[in-house]
Amino acid sequence: MAKTWISCMFITIIFSQFSHTYTTWSVNNFMMAGQKASALFSKSAAAGGLMAVEECHHQFMWDQWNCPKESISLYSENHLPTAIREVAFLYSIISAGVMYTLTLNCSMGHFKTCSCDSSKSGSKGDKDWNWGGCSDNVVFGEKASKQYIDNLETGVDERAIVNLHNNEAGRRAVRRTLKLTCKCHGVSGSCSIRTCWKELSEFRTVGDYLKRKYFRAVMVDARNGQLRKGNSVQRRDERDILQISKQDLVYLEHSPNFCTANSDYGTSGAIGRACSRPSVRHSENRWERKSCNRLCKSCGLKVKQVSVSETSTCNCQFHWCCEVKCDNCTKIVEKFTCIPRSSST
Repeated sequence: MAKTWISCMFITIIFSQFSHTYTTWSVNNFMMAGQKASALFSKSAAAGGLMAVEECHHQFMWDQWNCPKESISLYSENHLPTAIREVAFLYSIISAGVMYTLTLNCSMGHFKTCSCDSSKSGSKGDKDWNWGGCSDNVVFGEKASKQYIDNLETGVDERAIVNLHNNEAGRRAVRRTLKLTCKCHGVSGSCSIRTCWKELSEFRTVGDYLKRKYFRAVMVDARNGQLRKGNSVQRRDERDILQISKQDLVYLEHSPNFCTANSDYGTSGAIGRACSRPSVRHSENRWERKSCNRLCKSCGLKVKQVSVSETSTCNCQFHWCCEVKCDNCTKIVEKFTCIPRSSST
């Protein structure tokens, strides 16, 4: 139900943006293909927005701000009150998601007037390989997503400057995480010659990259259309302008306390949040292992532990032809929840 709601929201946003820019925009003459092509284009962009939201939920699953549905709704209506660090991530991941799906659909030939990028094919790449094959067309994806996502920003103040910067950081994250894929050629598999091309990484890699940028996000203010480190009461000089990379996420204000409900950002607070205490042996995610401390104890709450019975399919076997039979297995699992310290349960 949540996925359907979010998908419809992004389709509405994208189609609205298309109707606003249809007569003035062209990337590889894509829009010359008419309304049918624009519908495919908009659906691709909407799918990218949905993928980005799902990635945002994953990246912040164990954080006090957990990318709730209400925050996404406020983003779509441009009603998020301030440009905090979490909003910076939201803008960047949605921009990245839209670029990612537009690039992918273009490269797979789903758009008649756009295809993968073979412009480097045959040229020298490095000392032991040449460009070959057909790379994912990030040039198209970048230009197209920039037109759509950046045109959603209608402001002209420092908040708008920050939002557009984070949009660009999202697109650059897609470029920075491209992977080089190679194929060997030669007698008897000798790999005397290699041809290589650039492919999109899994979107999880993009999400991980932007989460690292979130942790290192830079607080800024904007004067005369330029971003500067710090805020308006801190001393700065012209060198501060040069220190802000276009790959960095930037924000204007410190985040509020998400331990308590905050309707401005669509958050419900820490009470009732699930946390996790997996054993070290079964979890490589240190952030998850410490989630009960972060979500419960740091918010002045205690952790409630209950044992529950869960049933799932198991011992599945393939039988000729063509059926898979499974058993139903029941196991006891531990669930952890944040509750008030005064609670007697």
